[in-house]
Amino acid sequence: MDALSELVNLLNDNEKQSFRQFLLQKNKRSDVKNLALLDLIETDDIKGLNKLYESAKNKDAYHALRKRLQDNLLLFLSQKTFENRHSDTYDALRLVVVSRFLLENDVVKVAFKCLDKAERLAEQSEQFNLLNELLLLKLQYAHLPGAEKLDVLTTRFLQNQEHMQREAKLNMAYAFLRQELQEIHLKGKIVNLTSLMIATTRKYKIAVQELMTYKSIYQILFIANEYAAIQQNYGLIERYINRTNQFIQDQGHKKQTNLFYHISILYLLANFHLRRKDFIRSTGYLKDMKDLMVTDNRYQALFYLRYQLLSSLNLFFTNNPDEAIAALQESLSHTVHPLKPEDVEDIRVCLTMFLALCNDQKSLKQLSLLTRTDAWYEKRMGMLWTIRKNLMEILVHAQFSNTELAMSRLVSFRRRYKKYLQKTSEERVLLFLKLVEKYLQQPDVVHELSYKEAVLHLLEKEENNDIFSLIFIGWLLARWEKNMGYKVVLKLIKRSPFSVE
Repeated sequence: MDALSELVNLLNDNEKQSFRQFLLQKNKRSDVKNLALLDLIETDDIKGLNKLYESAKNKDAYHALRKRLQDNLLLFLSQKTFENRHSDTYDALRLVVVSRFLLENDVVKVAFKCLDKAERLAEQSEQFNLLNELLLLKLQYAHLPGAEKLDVLTTRFLQNQEHMQREAKLNMAYAFLRQELQEIHLKGKIVNLTSLMIATTRKYKIAVQELMTYKSIYQILFIANEYAAIQQNYGLIERYINRTNQFIQDQGHKKQTNLFYHISILYLLANFHLRRKDFIRSTGYLKDMKDLMVTDNRYQALFYLRYQLLSSLNLFFTNNPDEAIAALQESLSHTVHPLKPEDVEDIRVCLTMFLALCNDQKSLKQLSLLTRTDAWYEKRMGMLWTIRKNLMEILVHAQFSNTELAMSRLVSFRRRYKKYLQKTSEERVLLFLKLVEKYLQQPDVVHELSYKEAVLHLLEKEENNDIFSLIFIGWLLARWEKNMGYKVVLKLIKRSPFSVE
């Protein structure tokens, strides 16, 4: 998908209508083709695009039209974003813009009041770059009546400069750690997380005290969570979980000015305990998360699907499958723009998994709605997520006797991911795939002792103790167990013994 189409897809129906009105107001001539081009992009009419400029020598005119439409769309999006966002940061930015206008037009008293309010909002949200611009504006007009004293302003400006430097160091460290994660994830680089964290703080000369903010704690926990997901071992990051808990306890009942990071931290803590099969603690963090979400509609919308996902997983793995499935179905029925497509895909793939484990053929319908390309999933959801999604697709088709389609998907999967899995030392996935292939070729093989022993041997590997790895192994066990896949997975989570007899 090209950039212009991606931008158009960001708009809902009402916004598209507003954009048309925006273009009509800007069009000075009646023969402008920007509205026609917009219609063709929306309908994905390739033939129509070719007819827009029939002569081959008009290619330059066509590309110029696309460029103008894209520029107008970016302008429209910037204005809409500025008008519709109601966070403290955007409110402060609006006040700074209007204050500058007022100062330039000698409406001094009102301008300084606006700047004072903007400064309070920017401080609350720790927007140090915005504070820098704001304080520079105050310094520029410090000679006017009603302005603050110059030495007081100067002191605050220099303090904010220190905050900006600290923020810059933390952001550089975070970017470096994200880059290292990519090396681990895509190239199988061997890294000890604790050693990497220590080396990074030394490299960017970051003091421990500088890490004691909600934003920094969130960034560290995010990196740790990604590392644990890649390694399939959440026990590796327990020390970071303990430090995070200590930080939250130390904050006590202090007024929290940045709910986004606090809610995000609670989400990651809930996910950690879910993956460690501690469903009671996971549910506790989700309750805390929900309590914060309902205090502000912005965060209710932003975190709704993520909260629903973890809540449903906790329900499902504590023997409440009907409630879990109903919660996910309700989530999808309320999906309206501008929910992140990644969150929607997460919910849908989870619902597919729940239905399949409960032997419900509706899982095939949900599977058919996962229509994006592997390249999109790899980029937006991550390589590990995409691999799991493809494996699940093979298993669902196999479960409901679509054997040829399952085999076709298996061959495609091996062709696309075999080298990557070998490069990242994930041969266990290929071993699992080989066991699935044997079953597809000869279903009765599941009753052979050697096959059963090979499946049970997977449970001995520490990296297969992750809750989602157990789901895949449980599917194989269910081929010879006289029980549905869901019950087998519950037994695995409780670590009940399985027989090869």
